[in-house]
Formats: sequence, structure tokens, C-alpha cells
Amino acid sequence: MSALMESQTINAQVVVTTLHSHLPKGYPTLHSLLSEFNDRPSELSSQTLSIDGVLLRSSDPIPGAPEAISYLQTNEIPSIFLTNGGGKTELKRAKDLNTKLSLPEKYHIQESQLVQSHTPLRELATTHGDPSYKKKCVLVVGGDDDKCRRVAESYGFENVVTPGDILTAYPDVWPFSSNFNSYYSSFAQPLPKPVNIESADAENESLKIDVIFVFNDPRDWGLDVQLVLDIMLSHKGIVGTYSPKNGKKDLPNHGYQADGQPVIYFSNPDLLWASAYPLSRLGQGGYREALCGVWRAITKSASGTEIPLKYEILGKPHKLTYEYAEKQLIRFREGAYGKDIGQEVPLNKVYMIGDNPESDIMGANNYESQVGAQWMSLLTRTGVFRARPGEEPSIKPTSIVDDVREGVRWAFKDSGWDGKID
Repeated sequence: MSALMESQTINAQVVVTTLHSHLPKGYPTLHSLLSEFNDRPSELSSQTLSIDGVLLRSSDPIPGAPEAISYLQTNEIPSIFLTNGGGKTELKRAKDLNTKLSLPEKYHIQESQLVQSHTPLRELATTHGDPSYKKKCVLVVGGDDDKCRRVAESYGFENVVTPGDILTAYPDVWPFSSNFNSYYSSFAQPLPKPVNIESADAENESLKIDVIFVFNDPRDWGLDVQLVLDIMLSHKGIVGTYSPKNGKKDLPNHGYQADGQPVIYFSNPDLLWASAYPLSRLGQGGYREALCGVWRAITKSASGTEIPLKYEILGKPHKLTYEYAEKQLIRFREGAYGKDIGQEVPLNKVYMIGDNPESDIMGANNYESQVGAQWMSLLTRTGVFRARPGEEPSIKPTSIVDDVREGVRWAFKDSGWDGKID
């Protein structure tokens, strides 16, 4: 920490802005952490960035966005981007954003600033209570070729399998994908274990899936529905088995998901997304609903009762994503001011700037901070919400602002700063 910074008294209030991106699919929302020093906005130690709908519209910067970024970067204000997009590493997405925004190198977005829909899953491999968790066999679903495998491996998971790996080794698992054999064989890797259910020790000698991650929108819904369905109906996640507990009416949940099956994580709740086509397209939420519909039909056929599929879900507006984002903000503060000061001066106020009432604004409004911080929501008119005559947002924000630049100004004013953005 500089001598100039040390000479200042750091107020307890912290301002964070989260800027959302909407178009094109997969571009992030921005969280900008603005830490307040008494009467010295030049001493702010944070950054602010945003994407389509807030920073970008399609590939073009929204007026005022580059200036907002430059101001915050110049004043060394830490920031993070929160997005429901995924399917690539945080480093790759950061590079994409730097190119789209034509940011000078000194203002470049860093890998650590990106929180994608699946980024919180990194903690399962690094800080989970079980040190062997990263060695468990994970099935990663979705995305182009094996990009999501590489993302999972970058998080620390050492034993990653894709549906393409299983199909290539056992084509009969879904014969309707035979036309795509050349595609899957171009990136498929050998399975860590064969499907050997006849073994007397199948749990140790046969392919066993310990957890399922849906990292991105599946490209081959038929294959991915079938494989996930098989595993959720299996005995302890052993591929090719069927749990004897399924359909037992004397067991809780009629025995379904009660026999050591893996947990399934969906990383993006969005049912639809906006593409170049005039109508919105089905997203990962559409795949989830398709899987759940087939699951309900299968369980009803076997037990006479529709049994809902149990799963975990990440992404805005869900709690797990906001918990992780808040942890990242705290890490930024400790990195900026030193761990001791970061802990002594608690995170007090968070501003989330987004364009989507039903994800950004709902998430901020509903989130109950793990450290007692106040989350405030700022809705821009540059993305999903346009404020047409007579239009009111479906979820009421703390305030409505014209754009990201006005959002940052609003945060400055609310926190008592005299921040000037040209």
C-alpha cells in the first residue's frame, strides 16, 4: 500500500457495481468494487467493466462505456464481471472482451475478474472439504467439442469425461448420433475405466461418474439427455447399471436419487437467449426442462407418481453465484488494501448494475449477504430493459439509470464521492 494510501482513513463503506451483458450470448455482467477513501476519489482501489447491454451492444461499445472503464481503471478500482455465459476459460473470455472493447493494454481485463456461470464450481476442486474431490470422475456436459473439458481441467479437476468420450467408446449408448462419429472422434479421449458392470467389483473397476456439471448449452440434446438420465437412474453413478431402489414406494422419493447417484449442477438457468435470429433460441434452461420432463415421464411410468429431478443450479439470479461473487469482491479488497485492512473494514455496500430485471436485478434484490453487506441494484436502459413509454421493469431496482456511465456516477454520488467521468 502506498504512503499516500496509508495516510488516508478508509471509510467502512464499500461500493461495488455489477454490470450485466446480454447480447451476444455469453458476454458478462460487470461487478465493480469501488472502495471509498475520505474525500479522495483518486485513491479508489477498484475497477469497473461491462458487456453487451451495458458495455457492448452486439460487438460495439455502448456510448460512455469506454470512458467509465478508463476512469475506474485509472483510479485502480478492482472489478469483476458476472455472467451467465460460459463454455470457455475465463482467460479466453477476458481476451475476447479486451478485443471487443479495444482496451489499451494497461486497462486490460484480467482472468481473475471474470465470474462465468460455471466459475463457482472451481471451488469444488480447490477448497472443498474433501481433498480428493478434484480426483473424482466428473461428467462435463455442453459446449463445443471438448472446450468445457479444458475449462474443468483448468479448475483443477483431474478426471474429466465428456458424453463424446462415452459415445466413442460405446456407440450403442445412443445410436442416433452415429452421423456425428467423426465430430466426436476428433476430440474424444479414452475413458478412465471401461463400462464393466459384470465385474464383481464394478464400483472400483467400472466407469463411475461422481458428479455431473452442465457447463454450457448442450449441442447434442438426445445424447446428453440419455446419458444424464442413465446416470441419475444408476446404482452409485456406475454407467450401465440401474438402481434396484428406483420406484420403491416404501422409500423416500420412491427410491429415486437415493442410491448414491451423483449430484448434477446446472450452471445457467436461462430458458432462452437472444441470437441473430428474430426469435429467441432455447438455452441451457431449455435442456434442463427437457431432461426434467423425460425424468418425470420415466418415474411416473415406473412408480405411478411423477418424481421431480433434484439438482443444483448456478447463475443469475441464484444464490450460489452471488455468494461466489461476494467472495471475489472480498478477495479484491484484501488484495488492494492488504488482508488486515480488508478484514478490519467490512464490505458494507454493493452496487449491481445490469440491464436484465429478472436476472441482475432480481439476484441483487434477493441476495442475503454472507457478510452483512447491502446489495443495491441499478437497472440500465441500454439492454433488455429499454423503458419504452409506459413500461415498468418486472422487478423494481433501487434505481434506473440511462447507461453504465450514469450507473457509476450514481454509485459515486450515493457513496459520497465526487467522481467525475468525462
